[in-house]
Amino acid sequence: MRIDMRTTTREQLVDVTTLVGDAVAETGVRDGAALIHCPHTTAGITLNEHADPDVAEDILAWLADACPRDGRWRHLEGNSDAHMKATLVGASVLVPVRGGRLDLGTWQGVFFCEFDGPRSRHFDVQMLGSAP
Repeated sequence: MRIDMRTTTREQLVDVTTLVGDAVAETGVRDGAALIHCPHTTAGITLNEHADPDVAEDILAWLADACPRDGRWRHLEGNSDAHMKATLVGASVLVPVRGGRLDLGTWQGVFFCEFDGPRSRHFDVQMLGSAP
């Protein structure tokens, strides 16, 4: 299932846990796994704490230090830092599904990671398992 979205700033972690959970529920799959995949080279998908929004800000701050926008990049589009950040974060996560729901840890959420926005983006949720 494709989920379309619009990011609002150059860099942000968007909590998409509810969107992914709704997509999983729509499939009718009770047990299996959900593959959440981002097909963009300057964005990613990750799991992390979503109870405290400061965690997302800390992740962005660390990535900014690790991959500065004004680094010695050779790519001429001006978004090499975004490509590096997307590589570090990764393009997909696999989450267990039990009883028709994402089986996340107590504090875990699914985040779409934008590093070159604002843009129209999408990500995909593919179920691995069978419906009853």
